[in-house]
Amino acid sequence: MASNPRDSSSTRYHREDNRFGSPQDDSADDLEVQEGIHGKQSSCTGDINRAPKIFNDPIHGHIEMHPLLVRIIDTPQMQRLRFIKQLGGAYFVFPGASHNRFEHSIGVAYLAGQLIKALAERQPDLDISQRDILCVTVAGLCHDLGHGPFSHLFDRKFIPKARGNDFGWKWPYKGRPKEKAFLYEIIANKRNGIDVDKWDYFVRDSHHLGIQNNFDFGRFLRFARVCEVEGTKQICTRDKEAGDMYDMFHTRYTLHRRAFQHRVVNNVESMITEALLLADPHFMITGKNGIKFTMSRAIDDMVAYTQLTDCVFENILNSSDPALSKAQEILRNLVQRKLFKFIREARFAEKTENLENEKKNLLQKLVEATGLKAEDFIVAIIPMDYGKKEKDPFQNTLFYTKENPNVTIKIPKDQVSHLLPVRFAEKLVQVYCKNIEMDADTVKKAKVQYEVWHEELRNRADPAPGPN
Repeated sequence: MASNPRDSSSTRYHREDNRFGSPQDDSADDLEVQEGIHGKQSSCTGDINRAPKIFNDPIHGHIEMHPLLVRIIDTPQMQRLRFIKQLGGAYFVFPGASHNRFEHSIGVAYLAGQLIKALAERQPDLDISQRDILCVTVAGLCHDLGHGPFSHLFDRKFIPKARGNDFGWKWPYKGRPKEKAFLYEIIANKRNGIDVDKWDYFVRDSHHLGIQNNFDFGRFLRFARVCEVEGTKQICTRDKEAGDMYDMFHTRYTLHRRAFQHRVVNNVESMITEALLLADPHFMITGKNGIKFTMSRAIDDMVAYTQLTDCVFENILNSSDPALSKAQEILRNLVQRKLFKFIREARFAEKTENLENEKKNLLQKLVEATGLKAEDFIVAIIPMDYGKKEKDPFQNTLFYTKENPNVTIKIPKDQVSHLLPVRFAEKLVQVYCKNIEMDADTVKKAKVQYEVWHEELRNRADPAPGPN
């Protein structure tokens, strides 16, 4: 297992079987599956029981995939992820960020398999079956199937504006008894955020963005252990890894600060979102039984939603439908690098009072100074944190010692380092103007008003906290 990107970026991603010109023999004997997805020994015919396939990934190297995963990979729903960029609009700012949700899903499936296999080998008493291993790996492969065009742009920016709060799902865990609750921490750990989804995007996104990744998930794989805590089994790690855990949480923040919430990335995504909102009533997708859906309603029909990818950008841009002209104008401006006018950005403490109400005050100042309308401006309030809002995720991270591997401990923060942060969240306020013809003098007036507003809030802000 390689935790760092391979030197050759030309390999990108391909499967080494006879359909891709590889020497692997696709007519291999059927594989007898021990306690497979149905939890029993079976010897069947058909593709699902052929030998595992080898995938060549630029991040993790050669990955072996179970035949069932290959069957899932070859479905239209999974192949759709090839056409959804992992980092949405960031590709317009970071030319290397061309990777997609498909390859990330392959990576998460691989890491999920590595972690659960390590736990099964290290702790046979956990009674981790081959069925558990296969199900967790499938969960890793499928975890991003629900993403829409441009990934988080669609579900966090477009859908809330297009549909308000009339959507959303609650997913209760089911399928495994309480003694196997730790299985749910492998893909998406709601307790402290330490999971294989992050491990893959840390190294993969950093590689494609050209940003250094300082977290080595390989050490966690070596020291991961399941311990019982108040009647529930949780995944823990060795006490000597405490510093690396802070590195992991800081890595997440760094990627958001330097790339995901980069002011030009958010500018680009604001333009794409605006274009999608303008196009939504007029851009139809055919779903089940021939029923037509808008983009925002396509999430209610899986036939329609399977067709929804980043390709909507080109489909709208090149459409002959005059009803899409306003959306096309925004996309043409984006392609020609005529972006919304950036005004200013500033950071505020997480608990800055009434920031949403102060947003109205800022808009009023901008309107009075420039003569433009409030709807001409975008004031984005963006939360930035270590993954658990204002809380320190380290406080929910448990460790064990070499002497007592079955007993969990909490490590005081000051015993990790006295140089760690005392705050774990902040809010970033970015302001743009949709009027790309805004002249330099008007831009200057808007910037002055932003600085006045910012200074007023700073003067009312609470003093910085002292050390814990």
